[in-house]
Amino acid sequence: MKQIEITKSVPVVGEYDVVVCGGGPAGFIAAVAAAREGASVALIERYGFLGGMATAGIVTPLSVFTYNNELVVGGIPWEFVHRLEQMGGAYIEKPLGNVAFDPELYKLCMQRMALEAGVKLYMHSYLSGCVAEDGVISQVIFENKNGTEALSGKVFVDCTGDGDLAAMAGVPMQPQEGAPLQPLSTYFVLSGVDTDSELVSDAMHHNKQGVNCHCLPVREHLLSKAEELGIPEFGGPWFCTMLHKGTVAVNMTRTGGNACDNRDYVEAECRLREDVYRMAEVLRAEVKEFSSCYVSAVAPQAGIRETRRIKGVHTITAEEYVNGYHYEDSVSRGAHPIDIHATKGSSQTAIFLKQPAYVPYRALIAPDFPNLLVAGRCLSADRQAFASLRVQASCMGTGQAAGVAAAQCAQTGAAVQSADVPTIIERLKCYGATL
Repeated sequence: MKQIEITKSVPVVGEYDVVVCGGGPAGFIAAVAAAREGASVALIERYGFLGGMATAGIVTPLSVFTYNNELVVGGIPWEFVHRLEQMGGAYIEKPLGNVAFDPELYKLCMQRMALEAGVKLYMHSYLSGCVAEDGVISQVIFENKNGTEALSGKVFVDCTGDGDLAAMAGVPMQPQEGAPLQPLSTYFVLSGVDTDSELVSDAMHHNKQGVNCHCLPVREHLLSKAEELGIPEFGGPWFCTMLHKGTVAVNMTRTGGNACDNRDYVEAECRLREDVYRMAEVLRAEVKEFSSCYVSAVAPQAGIRETRRIKGVHTITAEEYVNGYHYEDSVSRGAHPIDIHATKGSSQTAIFLKQPAYVPYRALIAPDFPNLLVAGRCLSADRQAFASLRVQASCMGTGQAAGVAAAQCAQTGAAVQSADVPTIIERLKCYGATL
């Protein structure tokens, strides 16, 4: 491959205690938590809005906040849910604590909370590199309409979902474990749906603990006609209320693809966009409750279930996770089933937990990178444990922990491996985290 060499001066446009990369559920919470702890905080986000998979991917509902009738993920994430509910943008599905939401109000609520906390937003900015020496990151580099820019920070938090900053800094990643990555899915929104019907009104509310909330009658019918009608591979389907009569979000498309490979991801998204309209056509023709439906929105990007995960100081194992092992440094929790979707075909493995699980602080840090934390999908877990922790409430919980820890380390000058974890835990409890 032909190579070209580029040399240019990059302006450092800001210096902060904490720089968070990625403004999805983990990154937004991390930034707010760090700012509330007294740190100066910058948040770099590729889109012009916050929310990540929730808003750019329309991944709904936001799950899981409560389990066995007890709050699992509390603190700033739960505050966000209630603020969104007060705005008319969320419906808490009791008793499970899945949260249906309006993506546009979700964006607005996140923006308000970040700005209120004093977070400086660098939107429309795509992370492109970092300056690191002996594992210490001094600057991150990003691209936007101003050109190439950089930010300096004392502590950095990777909430990109794909572990982009960690990979750029040279952090070792978990092996793929011999199995293909979980499939990509493009959510879409259908309007003109009979949401008052028994079938849809039951399917679009995800409030049953220990039950897969896919719409079984529609699934069985489509599987029986898949060959005859040439229906593309699909999962579920899962329908979710969008809080407006006649409208549901649909999760059913799926295809293999690596979201960390640009060419692969583009090809996968092109396939999925075709499948969105084919699926809408099939639902309109085959399911009477959808006979007048039309596509009113398609997610700006395909939903990503699995890419990179760091090799942390500790890797959460499936055995630890399903047995609810409580670590001395537990800083967050999870309660979603271990949920692994097949890349080929319509199957899914769902293992429901008997009790909520825990996340240790050590899963958010790597051994030789003293000013880097991660939160969200790129934390250190094996494939099975990760298949539960990848969902939004869990990502928010780890973001909260990473934000508090980052602020502490920025203020004390301690390496993240030497953080005062008991104090971090006490601060998290002050916010309402249930540890």
